[in-house]
Amino acid sequence: MTSELRTRSIVGVALIAVALGALLSGGLIFWTLLVIAGVLMQGEWGELTGATPERRKSAMFAVSIPLALLCPYAAGIDWPVLIAGAAAFFFVLFTSRSVKLALGIPYICLPIVALLYLRGQEPNIFGLLLAFWALGLVWATDIGAYFAGRSIGGPKLAPRISPSKTWAGLAGGVLAALVLGFLLHRFADLPIQLAAASGLLAVAAQAGDLLESHMKRRAGVKDSGTLLPGHGGVMDRLDGVATAAPLAAILYWLLVAGA
Repeated sequence: MTSELRTRSIVGVALIAVALGALLSGGLIFWTLLVIAGVLMQGEWGELTGATPERRKSAMFAVSIPLALLCPYAAGIDWPVLIAGAAAFFFVLFTSRSVKLALGIPYICLPIVALLYLRGQEPNIFGLLLAFWALGLVWATDIGAYFAGRSIGGPKLAPRISPSKTWAGLAGGVLAALVLGFLLHRFADLPIQLAAASGLLAVAAQAGDLLESHMKRRAGVKDSGTLLPGHGGVMDRLDGVATAAPLAAILYWLLVAGA
């Protein structure tokens, strides 16, 4: 094992351990981890859009307001958060005159709201299952796509955006997500509707990965940041979550909660 791969593996295991610990704890601890990740992601988003340091800091401050209102001891998931999120978007838009920078607000807030919504479902163990399903499917998709892409290869998925991704990798990611979804249904009572829809989340996660790859290519950088040794930035680790988590919440709301 090379030194780089060893570092990447150690940091990866540590990140998963921290995420699972916060997920199990729920409440304030889970919210705190999501807020920290969200503010850091806004800074990286700003850098990828070419914003000046002053405007990046202003956007990080703006996104922290709706995220703060999501605290279990504040408004939680309610109308004040939506109003604050809209205000943050327009504040960044008008002060920076950059639609790209302002779009970081919904990009970051929506998945955090989605994960808190899923984790907050009752009973507590069911909320834990739902949030783990949303996060675990992204991890499963990444693993399935990596091994299928490496072992099968074949036509490129989006060669102008991410030359390393293949259609075989996408299929492997979808298959891995479906396997995890049905395992959670079999052994943890995940609703069958969600297990069957797991493949859609895999596609959404890959779309999020491609979106960030497109932004990095336009910015001329390899990673969104350097905070995580061997992994790059926070966005590099959560790009799939950013697009999959909102879809997971919508699917739960439509197929289970509203059924």
